[in-house]
Amino acid sequence: MSKTTALHTHSMSSRQRCPPGKGLESIERLVRSVEETPDPIPTSITGTIPTWINGSFLRNGPGKFEFGKDRYTHWFDGMALMHRFHICEGSVTYCSRFLRSDSYVTNSEKNRIVVSEFGTLALPDPCKNIFARFYSRFQIPKATDNASVNFVTYKGDYYVSTETNYMRRVDPQSLETKEKVDWSQYIAVNSATAHPHYDREGATYNMGNSYGKSGFFYNIICVPPPEEKAAVEDPADLKGARVICSIRASEPRKPSYYHSFVMSENYIVFVEQPIKLDVMKMKLYQIQGKSLNKAMKWEPQYDTIFHLVNKHTGKESEVKYRAAPMFTLHQINAFEDNGLLVMDMCCGDDGEVIGEFTLENLRRGAGEEMDKFYNSMCRNLPRRYVLPLTVDEETPLDQNLVLLDNYTATARKTKPGEVYMTHEELYDDELLQYGGLEFPQINYEQHNGRPYRYFYSCGFAHVFSDSLLKMDVHTKELKVWRYPGLFPSEPVFVAAPNATQEDDGVILSVIITPREEKSTFLLILDAKTFTELGRAEVPVDVPYGSHGVFNRMG
Repeated sequence: MSKTTALHTHSMSSRQRCPPGKGLESIERLVRSVEETPDPIPTSITGTIPTWINGSFLRNGPGKFEFGKDRYTHWFDGMALMHRFHICEGSVTYCSRFLRSDSYVTNSEKNRIVVSEFGTLALPDPCKNIFARFYSRFQIPKATDNASVNFVTYKGDYYVSTETNYMRRVDPQSLETKEKVDWSQYIAVNSATAHPHYDREGATYNMGNSYGKSGFFYNIICVPPPEEKAAVEDPADLKGARVICSIRASEPRKPSYYHSFVMSENYIVFVEQPIKLDVMKMKLYQIQGKSLNKAMKWEPQYDTIFHLVNKHTGKESEVKYRAAPMFTLHQINAFEDNGLLVMDMCCGDDGEVIGEFTLENLRRGAGEEMDKFYNSMCRNLPRRYVLPLTVDEETPLDQNLVLLDNYTATARKTKPGEVYMTHEELYDDELLQYGGLEFPQINYEQHNGRPYRYFYSCGFAHVFSDSLLKMDVHTKELKVWRYPGLFPSEPVFVAAPNATQEDDGVILSVIITPREEKSTFLLILDAKTFTELGRAEVPVDVPYGSHGVFNRMG
């Protein structure tokens, strides 16, 4: 099923490319509040769990959607629930804990929503007098520390993270919440992504914002490798963190939203996409009682701009690389090839999708109601952009600078200091029946920033993922795991001991279903063949989550 030429469908939106949903079942049970399970409980094993898998599969995501009579309006707003599947010698135990963030603790104490989240604005305290409630509208809401997106590591410590300036250090074994960490106390940024990158020397890279009288900047952050600690319980330490490059926003009053960034061995690329955050509307909406997501808007009149930065010197290229407007959340991988930077990402043509994940939409009834919502959404698909690293005054105009035969993406210098790129579609028609894909993962330890062949992801023929996919980027061949009514989480690759091939290992994914209570299981697939090896069934309810990691030491 290999192809020698890529499919180019630039005239069609990704909404049009995917078949319409028909008779989709309700997923309301996947976004309901659950109880935590703080003490490890055994699971029921079917099939075989390879005995060489030893460690903890850690997951994060929203797990509580109301306090008292107050209800969150957006799925992103739910309180962070951390999960741990501990795998040892073929057996698996499960536990979960709510992150004891300031947001969670304060909301619990008041029995109402006190701290604003992405899609839910906390209302003024009803116990205050009318004047105090009026003036509270003019106060800038404090950023939440409800770190419900991912598990990340800095200097060997585990944290849960979201997209504000706050993280929480956690114990990866007990899931105990430890100290709150404020990025702004270490470095001049007011946020950081939940998707850092790690190099082979142990340093961690991330992106954060800063703004002031001189403008709005996207900052590339580097946290140095860990040093030997004096004690296990040393507090969190981001000392030595530094900004290696500050990129000025193209539109200072309308900076771009971003969820991740691109990194190869020697370069970082920031993708400035046309999902705009209107700074003036943010201030106005606070007075009007509207949430943060209302100030975000898809504005396709703007191009996508790729900012190229040398990771070692921090120097930003004077060349601006442009492409048609597109929306991306997650990078797949990036690598350098004979003077080119190859960037693979999950992309769509409509950035309105972020605001659509309201709990009202996700709790729609089965059939026509759910079909209508699904068919209104943009689905992301894998794309490849190829960026020429050497562009100068001598570079000719209007000639394709991507000269290697194995790439059909193009890049042309359109005027001094500017290159326009078109992408290659990284898939065959077969993918379209699975509705697009997201949550890409690779053999990160061995192939991050380097040439690779395989990535793993979730297919979206439903609002939430309903299949697991393995993609060969050389041949565009697919391998698929899919069963009706089962909804997988992001697949995480774990390499086998002494592996010699890129896909020698297993895939871990948490599978849930709206059809039955307490029917979640941890799935283990052979990464090479994509056949099922075993399941570990969990006798408690688990909600749909976002991201996770495998901790070999746990």
